[in-house]
Amino acid sequence: MTALADRALHTPVGPARRQGHDLGVAGVVLVWITAVLLLDRGASLGQQRLLGVATWLLLLGLLAREAPIVRAQTAVVVVFATAVEYTFSPLLEVYLYRLPGVPWFVPPGHGLVYLAALAIGRSPQARARPRALVAATAVAGTAYAVWGLLGPGRLDVLGAFWLCCLLGFLRWGRSALLYVGAFVVVTYLEVLGTALHVWTWQPYDPTGLVPIGNPPSGAAGGYGWFDLAAVLAAPALLRAVARARMRLPGRGAPARGLSGRPDLPMQ
Repeated sequence: MTALADRALHTPVGPARRQGHDLGVAGVVLVWITAVLLLDRGASLGQQRLLGVATWLLLLGLLAREAPIVRAQTAVVVVFATAVEYTFSPLLEVYLYRLPGVPWFVPPGHGLVYLAALAIGRSPQARARPRALVAATAVAGTAYAVWGLLGPGRLDVLGAFWLCCLLGFLRWGRSALLYVGAFVVVTYLEVLGTALHVWTWQPYDPTGLVPIGNPPSGAAGGYGWFDLAAVLAAPALLRAVARARMRLPGRGAPARGLSGRPDLPMQ
């Protein structure tokens, strides 16, 4: 456990931010997630789409105050997560939403989840106690996965596998506090969404061999792959945008902030 916690101490951070700003962003996202899931319970398809439009507007509004690298990371998460959603929900039916298809609020919702996890991880409050937060996340995630394996509910082998992914991200990832934030936000999201029957996980994976909880206990570990894709691919995306801008007539040097230097480091 000490090795897991020590890794967080080597997480460099970006510029200092106003006290409480980052936790405020996370709070806005959590409140919005709660409101959308509560409203979706009885929403028609048209109303669900309006929730999607509003979620896009909130995401774009929050990103307007972020550095280019964070915008690029969030864009990568949205694209990657949307591809996963359409593969695992309507196609493979690993989980199913209340109405057919993927709700319009889900793609931008993934961007909000990433932004909230990032905001928690880069907040002064988290950076002041990285050892304790990484250790607490590892302990809480392990306890939740053990409960999924031995508790009275559905057997949850997938959740235990995803816990192993989460522990790996905490141990070897250069952005350990990002995964701490992801654990908080994703666990809350999954527990609330399944409790409200906005979506439901099937008892087994498509092979019929891997039991799945509803929700899987270690869902944050699965979501960590979205975060990893973001911190790996975002710098390349920014460089591609900068090159494209340089080819435009009358454009000079790329805009400040396109160096690929994130608020939390790349893997």
